Amino acid sequence: MRYYHLSILALSGFVTSFGAHIVATNLPSYAEVTGAGALMIGLLIGIYDLAELFAKPFAGFVADQRGMKGTLLVGLGVFIFGSFLFLIISPHLLVVVRFVQGLGAAALSTVSISLVAKHFTQGRGQAFGIYNAIKGAGYVISPALGGYIVQVANFAMIFVVSGVMLLSLFLPQDRARGAGLEEDGEEITLAQFFSIFKERRLLPVYAVIFINMFLVSILFGFLPFYLHSIGYTAVQSGGLLSVATVSYLLVQPLAGHLADRFEIRVTVVVGLLLAATGIIVATFTSGVALITVVIAAGIGIGTVWTNSDALVSVLAHQRRLGASIGAAQSFKEMGDMVGPLVVGALTQFFGVRSGFVSCGLLALALLVLLVKSRALPA
Repeated sequence: MRYYHLSILALSGFVTSFGAHIVATNLPSYAEVTGAGALMIGLLIGIYDLAELFAKPFAGFVADQRGMKGTLLVGLGVFIFGSFLFLIISPHLLVVVRFVQGLGAAALSTVSISLVAKHFTQGRGQAFGIYNAIKGAGYVISPALGGYIVQVANFAMIFVVSGVMLLSLFLPQDRARGAGLEEDGEEITLAQFFSIFKERRLLPVYAVIFINMFLVSILFGFLPFYLHSIGYTAVQSGGLLSVATVSYLLVQPLAGHLADRFEIRVTVVVGLLLAATGIIVATFTSGVALITVVIAAGIGIGTVWTNSDALVSVLAHQRRLGASIGAAQSFKEMGDMVGPLVVGALTQFFGVRSGFVSCGLLALALLVLLVKSRALPA
């Protein structure tokens, strides 16, 4: 029964990642039809993240107050509405659609993670690993499937597919199974809500999450620049990125399992060390050595990604679980937005190797600081 609930929650996460990425990776097709320029493409990608950045803590707060299942269903409804909205408004208003989808995704992502934490007090790490691996698969599948849909139909059809996939989550009507997701809301004040952003036990974990997103932006966003500079073809570059993605996804259930057997903090520290070292070394290697380093970095990033979620869920006050997880997810979004800007600036002015090494050293410096000060709770 518990794994039935986990499958529903993981599918909720999968649909949000799928729905976000299937649009973002096919915006060139949209630009051909509407004449949108590079600035508008950037806005269409950024507005989704911006909506999630601010909406995730609020969604968690509402879930703590009013109940998690209801908030999850509202998020589903908002995302479905945003998806089908594109079919009835001008294509030039896609920015509105993306903002609405971002609001729905914020509730879906935050509440589904919170419910995983609530329902899996035993085996929590492995549950988070399975959840994040399934959710992450949406990022992998959506570009190819989206491209196929646009090729055989049109850009609007990807919104239909996203909406229908979300509607399918409403179909299970087995009340005996669904009842397990019911959660009673508890009153918390606005002061308690804002206090989660300065909670001493959680601040070090927020820092790790933020820095890990820098490493994500380097590995998946800027590795192709390095590969191009050393003569890799587009096919070779794509193949190496696929290796990084597979290692990042497949390690998460195993990393979660290890978090259940050992201290979660230890697995996060080892993961961050592995990721930072891999990022630093990457631009000094090629061939088999580079493949090995990229796999190591993917494993490290995936370990930190899933086990930092588990660590937040353990350290958070249970009455503020949703809001705390929402805050942690906002730090992910913030790192996802700031990371590419910082790495891009360093690469622009000092070269791609400087971007890799600087951010890898930043991650190592944070790691040393956390370990020496024992700031990262056990």
